[in-house]
Formats: sequence, C-alpha cells, structure tokens
Amino acid sequence: MKKRVWVKRTRKWHRYLGFVLGIQFLLWTIGGLYFSWTNIETIRGSDLRNPEAVVAIKDSMLSPSIVAESIGVDSVRSIELRSVLGEPFYELSFSEKGIESVALVHALTGQKRKPLSKSEAEQMAMRSLNVKAPILKTELIQESGKHHEYRNKPLPAFAVSFGAPAQTTIYISQNDARVRNFRNDQWRAFDFLWMLHTMDYAGRDDFNNFVLRLFSIFGLITLGSGFLLYGLTSKQLQKKPRGKKK
Repeated sequence: MKKRVWVKRTRKWHRYLGFVLGIQFLLWTIGGLYFSWTNIETIRGSDLRNPEAVVAIKDSMLSPSIVAESIGVDSVRSIELRSVLGEPFYELSFSEKGIESVALVHALTGQKRKPLSKSEAEQMAMRSLNVKAPILKTELIQESGKHHEYRNKPLPAFAVSFGAPAQTTIYISQNDARVRNFRNDQWRAFDFLWMLHTMDYAGRDDFNNFVLRLFSIFGLITLGSGFLLYGLTSKQLQKKPRGKKK
C-alpha cells in the first residue's frame, strides 16, 4: 500500500476516534474538576450529621447470650450494643433459613423491637441532624433500582426529606432502625458525574464494565494512530542522513 494511502486512512481513523474520545475526555475532566473542588464530607452530609449516641453500660443489662436465646437464635454472626431513640438495644445479626436477618432486642427488658414507625423514623432523622430544619415529607421505600440514591442498602427504609437550611434527605432502614445515608443535591451531582466517569450506565459503580474497557482500547488505538501519523508525515524522520565529508 502506498504511503499516501496509509497517511490518508490513518488520519481519517485518528480524527474520528479522537472526536469520540474527546467527548468522553471532556466529561472525565468536568467530573474530575467537580470531585477535586468539592468537599467530600459535605457531599456525604457528614457536616450535618450528629455523632451516634454512646450507650452507658449498666449492671442491669441482660447478657447477650440470654437475649439470643429469648428470640430463638442458636448462632449469631455479630452483636452490637447501640442506642435507638435514647434506649439501649442489642442488634443481633444472624442467618435464619439461609437468609440474613437482624433483630433489635432491648438490653434491659429483653423485648424484641418492632420495625420503626413513620413518627419514630422522623424522630431519629431529627436527632441525627445537627441543624434545625422542617420536615417536608416522609415516605417508606419498599424497593430501589440501580440508579436510586439509596441503592444496595437494607430495605424497607424511610426517606425523611428536610427543607432549608439542611436541604437533605435522610434514609433510615426500618428493621434495624439505623441511619444509613444523607443525600443532598451536591451528592446527586457527584453521583451523576461518577456515572459518567465510570461509564457504568447500568449501576454506576462497576469499573469493569464493557463500555469502559472498549473506550480504553479505543484510547490505545487513537494514541497508536497518532504516533503512526507522526512517523509517516514528520519531515525530520523522513530526512535521509547526509554522507560525511572527507
């Protein structure tokens, strides 16, 4: 194949691939600027979150083994003593018929706690927030998709949305009465740009997806075509070495 044809074809492929990759490079740059110029703690809502309450140990508290027996559990994966609305509870994680389950048992009475009610979820949300803000709405989420801002977390869960100055939605899982996430507009922008960054348009968090792998190959081809084009058109490389004078 003649050199002129090689140059023409290489330049054509380099131009087309460069245009397609250029769009993605622009998105990566915009995302990178947002990631580096924003405070990750603000995005996560950590600046609005009160620390979890500390539970004081009392002699009157029941033994964890007695608590496990009281709810008919033979083996427990983990036990945690924590506060739920100011009351001490044991959180027991165990497997029941192959299904991971959680139970909250009062550390003083041994009574198993029922799932959170709407009003209790709102109380927990207000206690976890370190600023005063009105509750705009509260809804119980039974299921969430791959793009939901409360994805891959225990369900059902309450979503308690606050107005200014918080402008945040707090997610609390119903069965274990645990504050899971703070979600605000900054986080939503971060999540959208993260999807564009990873190129995982199905679930947003998979770095091993096909599209990203394909673009990485395209990137190598584009770089290779650029080097090849330089080699074919560079006047410096095309110059023939002059013979040495005697």
